Amino acid sequence: MLDLKNFNAALDQLTAEKGISKEKIMETIDMALAAAYKRDYGKKTQVVRAKFDPATGKAEFWQVKTVVDESMIKSEEEIAKEEAAKAAGGFEALSERQEAREAAREALGGEAEDAADGEIKKIRFNPDRHIMLNEAKKLKKGAALGDELVFPLESKEDYGRIAAQTAKQVILQRVREAERDSVFDEFKEKEGNVISGIVQRIEGRAVFLDLGRAIGVLPPDEQVRGERYRVGERIKTLLLSVEKTPRGPGVYLSRSHPKLVAKLFEIEVPEIASGVVEIKNVAREAGSRTKIAVASKEENIDPVGSCVGQRGVRVTTVIAELGGEKIDIVPWSEDKEKFIASSVSPAKVLEAEVDEARKQAKVTVSEDQLSLAIGKGGQNVRLAAKLTGYKIDIRSRSGETVAEATSEGEVVGEGIAAE
Repeated sequence: MLDLKNFNAALDQLTAEKGISKEKIMETIDMALAAAYKRDYGKKTQVVRAKFDPATGKAEFWQVKTVVDESMIKSEEEIAKEEAAKAAGGFEALSERQEAREAAREALGGEAEDAADGEIKKIRFNPDRHIMLNEAKKLKKGAALGDELVFPLESKEDYGRIAAQTAKQVILQRVREAERDSVFDEFKEKEGNVISGIVQRIEGRAVFLDLGRAIGVLPPDEQVRGERYRVGERIKTLLLSVEKTPRGPGVYLSRSHPKLVAKLFEIEVPEIASGVVEIKNVAREAGSRTKIAVASKEENIDPVGSCVGQRGVRVTTVIAELGGEKIDIVPWSEDKEKFIASSVSPAKVLEAEVDEARKQAKVTVSEDQLSLAIGKGGQNVRLAAKLTGYKIDIRSRSGETVAEATSEGEVVGEGIAAE
């Protein structure tokens, strides 16, 4: 038999800890009991309902019949035509939508008005599911079409045990579902933010992090090339996406996404968090170098200085979190020439000619600044092009194009130097 004291205590605990209402749990238990009774003692075509009383531990069962009249019932001739059509394969003419509506009406034990044309669809009379209007009125004065009449079913002695088992299974199922939903909702709200976790295990190239209530996966293509992760190490990642899976929430992380840099600055720089300083764009080659464009909404606030911090403490903290990745902080400007000139820092630009219609820019630097402007393997000009969205040509004083980079990050040029 069901231990009512423990059962009700479990209900209270479930409601308090998991946020599931008692009504919802009891509704599920009633549905499960009705299905079990119908399977063991009823007929397939019956509509059975149950009500479990947590105060007494007893369950009551009813058979439900819907009130119909002659106008709602298919005639023998109509049924014969349907059967003939089915046998001949002609019943396929019914659309999926019509079949779905018919199935829904049959499942409900009655009929409903067709949503498309207002026509009442007829049903096959089934004495287990339907009762004629004249008969219904004998049992219930004022019975009307579509009403449901209930007929008590015999309560079986062994249903105390079945009720206990059912209640236990339903509660456990509800706990698992609530846990999964709660964890999913919690992490879904954090999507796109920085989250800290401890490396739990490494399988192949995938790294699994303990995030507290869930395990997150850092796939190989979201890792930083050259980074090594150790079990027990705490690292910060970007919560890339959360998906529902049969085993619970699938939490996917990233260390290489450009947004990780932006979010780390948001944590370290109060001016960004408050919205006074805005990150306009980020161009990143994870593990190597990042360029970040920032702008201020207030004239007396220096956006670059805010990100650097006193004695570089803010940017140094971000760099340390990224394993020593170099970061160039660039002041964003509406003036495209000024912005593009700043984007190729640390090189000093003599002149920047911008063709806004073609999204191209010619940047002239002195010979001793060429290697800085281009960067190792063309990285500096490549990131500048990504950051600004312009194709950038790096030219010497003589007007010769030494290197050029597209906004997609492709670099062409012979004079690419090492920093």
